[in-house]
Amino acid sequence: MRKQATSHKGGRVVVVTGASGGVGRATVRAFAARGDRIALLARGREGLAAAADEVERAGGEALVIGVDVSDAKALDDAAQQVVDAYGRIDVWVNNAFTGVFAPFTEVTPDEFRRVTEVTYLGYVFGTRAALRHMLPRDRGTIVQVGSALAYRGIPLQSAYCGAKHAIQGFNESLRCELLHARSGVRTTMVQLPGLNTPQFDWVLNRMPGRARPVAPVYQPEVAARAIVHAASHARRREYWVGGSTAATLLANAVVPGLLDRYLARTNVDAQQEEGRPDGPANLWSPADGPHGRDFGAHGRFDDESTGDSPQQWLSRNRGRLGAALTAGAGVLAARRLAGLVRR
Repeated sequence: MRKQATSHKGGRVVVVTGASGGVGRATVRAFAARGDRIALLARGREGLAAAADEVERAGGEALVIGVDVSDAKALDDAAQQVVDAYGRIDVWVNNAFTGVFAPFTEVTPDEFRRVTEVTYLGYVFGTRAALRHMLPRDRGTIVQVGSALAYRGIPLQSAYCGAKHAIQGFNESLRCELLHARSGVRTTMVQLPGLNTPQFDWVLNRMPGRARPVAPVYQPEVAARAIVHAASHARRREYWVGGSTAATLLANAVVPGLLDRYLARTNVDAQQEEGRPDGPANLWSPADGPHGRDFGAHGRFDDESTGDSPQQWLSRNRGRLGAALTAGAGVLAARRLAGLVRR
């Protein structure tokens, strides 16, 4: 695995897991544009090599580390490698995940365990590795990349939803402990909407159609901007990205039972489209491994994806206007759900 030469110049030292594709890939580009030094952690060789080239072209510095985040010792070793190269870790972004698109009864115990180990325990182990170096310095920021599904489970993604819910609870517990200790280390969470990433071509899929994100679909750069912002403004406990995230979470808080029925009616079909899965599943091995290819940041949904999120601006600049508009969106969403379910 390629490794960039040690340097002690430049901006912040940032670690991003799942850096080889999708949101992670867009995020390292965004940090690189700021001149940061970035450790890229993932399993896939092709994606990591391409991501490192993009970081360097954008003005950042790249340190490539091949690692499976479900391996706690490997993450500890990766964190030490970053400190050996750059002297510290300023920001750690937990982003790596995997998933299975299938009804719960069609997911094997080993598959469910694997999703949990990568998507949940990978965050736990990454956070522990980061804290080992941040706590003695009494500074640093951990960004947990979450999802609307951290609060609201949907059909066909029981393992992923369970893991994201677990991350939410874990992060809240950790945040309370850091506040109690009056620590200078911060943790925050960024809840994301449906995104145009390659995951829908490499996820293990047992559905009749090809997997797809629930509309509306946002470009991964929207998520990347939110993550970079959260890394610099980590006193906020969490950020919501996308109007669909805000509407879903608020409706879930107000009418969760109604939302159950709405999602039961709509979300099995909303997560599929015509065609059969044609990409290699990355549950057990990376799709961009030695015999794979670089998938980049974007999936196949560019034509329907938006690169803007007015709600994200409101979340970053919240005040009375932002709170009123977001609350209004939740009320409207709840009323709309009520009308749809009654039909």
